[in-house]
Amino acid sequence: MRALCWHGKGDVRVDTVPDPKIQHPRDALIKITACAICGSDLHLFDGYQPTMEDGDILGHENMGEVIELGSEVTNLKVGDRVVVPFTISCGQCFFCKKGLFSCCDRTNPNAEMAIKAMGHSPAGLFGFSHMLGGYAGGQAEYLRVPMADVGPIKIPEEVSDEQALFLSDIFPTGYMAAENAQIEDGDTVAIWGCGPVGQFAIRSAFMMGAGRVIAIDEVPERLAMAEAGGAETINFSETDVYDELMKRTDKRGPDSCIDAVGCEASAHGAADATLDKVKAAAFLATDRVHVLRQVIMSCRKGGTISIPGVYIGMGDKIPIGAAMNKGLTFKTGQTHVQAYTKPLLDKIKEGKIDPSFVVTHPTNLEKAPEMYQRFRDKQDGVIRVMLRPGMI
Repeated sequence: MRALCWHGKGDVRVDTVPDPKIQHPRDALIKITACAICGSDLHLFDGYQPTMEDGDILGHENMGEVIELGSEVTNLKVGDRVVVPFTISCGQCFFCKKGLFSCCDRTNPNAEMAIKAMGHSPAGLFGFSHMLGGYAGGQAEYLRVPMADVGPIKIPEEVSDEQALFLSDIFPTGYMAAENAQIEDGDTVAIWGCGPVGQFAIRSAFMMGAGRVIAIDEVPERLAMAEAGGAETINFSETDVYDELMKRTDKRGPDSCIDAVGCEASAHGAADATLDKVKAAAFLATDRVHVLRQVIMSCRKGGTISIPGVYIGMGDKIPIGAAMNKGLTFKTGQTHVQAYTKPLLDKIKEGKIDPSFVVTHPTNLEKAPEMYQRFRDKQDGVIRVMLRPGMI
């Protein structure tokens, strides 16, 4: 089969690799009909995620048609059209029973590696390093899906691929980010990052009763999409974000702040962001945490900070004193996707949201290396790339 493979920092290629096979009775094989390039994939592309190996298949936003099932998978049948959560979860452990699917205790075969880095191991993830399981991703023609009796959700014919695909990650991620922000009716919510997760967080915040959403980015197309979703916007390359937020909130600060940027934050001319970049280049730190610092300083006293943006390891000079003295609540985490797919699919079917709005560049798998570059460099108005393996 053809698959998008990682060969080092900035080097991804579409290679011919062996087809996946059933390895366990709870496995399924699917023929990928649509997949996407996620902002989290760029952390791999840019070399920030450790324990990647030459030839690893990327991709964790996947959907397709079931073509083969293990003997213990009874909830699916061959021919079913399914979306696959990016989190691989057993459904039976302590954490899965609590609905904390991204904390699954049983799906990371390399748990000891993760324990050394984090103290405990999260769930295994598709296409996201050997520390998180070494599972092949779905930017490919076919995908092996472990724990297929727990993860995949059937998609009805009336819901298009463009509408359904993002149930695999960014729609639940944006929704959980808004939920973690503990929004009360009429609240002001500030969201850093107007990439795909930020866009879904904007719309989810309004669904949860936010009175105002203020979205922060510098890319014109992203800011325009945020405004189309009802948000006010701040261009951080033109305006001091803290000062502007204080001005717009009568010096109180936003009730909740969402960091949808993560470990590769940038800021033009900001001294701390410049120092972060130098330290990361010199391997003195892994994460550039300018946005996290800004979020902590901007959030109102007693407010809530939600962090869906991916962080990899260590960041310097986080103002923990400000966080403590202001009484801030932090809620973070990889998304518990399996807890959200069915209710969010219902919202799509009911017409409350059409996730296809985020697709700006549909194309085929063979163009994936070029699209990684464009997405990373914010060229040609790329916000979300949707790939169709087999499409010419």
